[in-house]
Amino acid sequence: MTQPTVLSARGIYKSYHKDKIEVPVLRGVDVDMTAGLVTALVGRSGSGKSTLMHLLATLDRPDAGEVHFCGERIDNATRSRRDAYRNHDIGIIFQFYHLLPELSALENVLAPTMISRSVWNYFTHRKEVRLRAEAMLDRVGLLHRAKHKPCEMSGGEMQRTAIARALMTDPKLLLADEPTGNLDTETGQEILKLLAQLNQDDNLTIVMITHDDSIAAGADICHRMQDGMLESAANFNFERPLVAA
Repeated sequence: MTQPTVLSARGIYKSYHKDKIEVPVLRGVDVDMTAGLVTALVGRSGSGKSTLMHLLATLDRPDAGEVHFCGERIDNATRSRRDAYRNHDIGIIFQFYHLLPELSALENVLAPTMISRSVWNYFTHRKEVRLRAEAMLDRVGLLHRAKHKPCEMSGGEMQRTAIARALMTDPKLLLADEPTGNLDTETGQEILKLLAQLNQDDNLTIVMITHDDSIAAGADICHRMQDGMLESAANFNFERPLVAA
């Protein structure tokens, strides 16, 4: 049985301007993200992969083309709909974590939920929201660090906190931009194992940006980006894990 497409891009073009010079970054990208699979977008720095992820997340808009989520065009939706898409439908993790330094791990996991709800709604449901945040920290193995601030945590712990934050809204899809790029090899492998476990246990759809061919090779589907275009696509064994057991 063919799995449905969760996220797709069609005819995506994007350029940036430096003074009067136009710098093309994406040149007509077509790509589909299949439900329940891990899709890797691999390429060297400057190939356009991170720009594509920002467009898929509606953090930026394409110059031309369309982005669809579960059949709904999302790139040209209203601001409130795009905010809801990022706050509820998808989770995003970044290479540099983007944790608020003055908040504890638990507070960082809670922050997006607090922001996305009205004061009354959060106050009414604060107990269940806190319990979920604690459950997400426990799932990534960090409940014992709930009261620690980012400056008191290792890189791997900060990335685990960022993953817990991304899972708070039970997203349909997780976008991961170089999730191991700022970590040592051993810690990076631990993060990959965690992502693989989330994919296997929850059937969570994951789109991962990476420059590392060895990481991309462990994905279910791998798309290589070169000069702003999808150079090739390779299908891998769907049973193959992100990392070796």
